[in-house]
Amino acid sequence: MRHPERIEPAAGQESVWDFPRPPRLEPSPHPIRIVHAGAVVAETDAALRVLETSHPPTYYVPAAAVTGAELRPARGAGSFCEWKGQARYWDLVVPSPTGGDPIVVEQATWGYPEPSERFAAIVDHLAFYAARLDGCFVGGEKAEPQPGGFYGGWVTSHVVGPFKGGPGSWGW
Repeated sequence: MRHPERIEPAAGQESVWDFPRPPRLEPSPHPIRIVHAGAVVAETDAALRVLETSHPPTYYVPAAAVTGAELRPARGAGSFCEWKGQARYWDLVVPSPTGGDPIVVEQATWGYPEPSERFAAIVDHLAFYAARLDGCFVGGEKAEPQPGGFYGGWVTSHVVGPFKGGPGSWGW
């Protein structure tokens, strides 16, 4: 299946069609902040990002940067990436802003406890689904989730598509 025409990036933007396959891992050029239910869940200047053809960047934050919430293993959740290996998922448990029961966001985050050698740097790092949280910020800009709900990339004004994930993009 042929993908739609690549959008030409403006100054300061990247085209996801210039990202490599297999994907590349690199430090994020921007700080990352994740918020939910009024709490800053994680904040870091040491995030990594995975860049893969047709996908907006997926950001991985050091697990130690998660300070405003607790993580608990998600029941029955797991997936396999041909590049990174076997993923594990965690639920995010955030204190209630009203003092009531904690807020649980099921399968909000995932990571690779034993990633492939090429992605060894993401051990002890977590990626978050932007669609399941109140705000995932890249350099102060609120990211939109990658279309479709399956992938975990974050769309910002820094990247142009078209992006894999929406209807009709499975074979890209």
